[in-house]
Amino acid sequence: MTNLLQKSFTHYQTAVDQLQLVFIPFLLLFCRLWVAWIFFNSGLTKIATWDSTLYLFEYEYIVPILPWELAAYLGTAAELTLPLFLALGILTRPMAVLLFGFNLIAVLSYPLLWEKGFYDHQLWGLMILINIVWGAGLFSIDCLIKSKVLKNNSTNGYLS
Repeated sequence: MTNLLQKSFTHYQTAVDQLQLVFIPFLLLFCRLWVAWIFFNSGLTKIATWDSTLYLFEYEYIVPILPWELAAYLGTAAELTLPLFLALGILTRPMAVLLFGFNLIAVLSYPLLWEKGFYDHQLWGLMILINIVWGAGLFSIDCLIKSKVLKNNSTNGYLS
């Protein structure tokens, strides 16, 4: 009976491991693209309605430390550049950390957001954390660079 349980568990674990090999890269890609799309579109909206953006940063958002005008420019720049790095999977972990911090500042600096958009920002934060913890995954430039570096290191005798 114990042998049957061990075999069953081994088969089950093998199946789960195989499914994870397929599923996890798509999950990481999905999280990267979803969050990148949300933040990039927000940046495009800020540029398209720049006067409104400046008004919001001056009178609505309570951005800590930075002057409101600088915060408007930096916030818009962050929303237009960080998602590109994230979507392509370039320096994913550091860019995801920056975007996570940006998301956190957005939530903290705009109390009206808590009423209607707080759960969205929580979801995006969790999706960003997934990429901070697991990296970009198989479908990324990070992975391509890593495979090239490891290949070059192994041919130069650095890896055994």
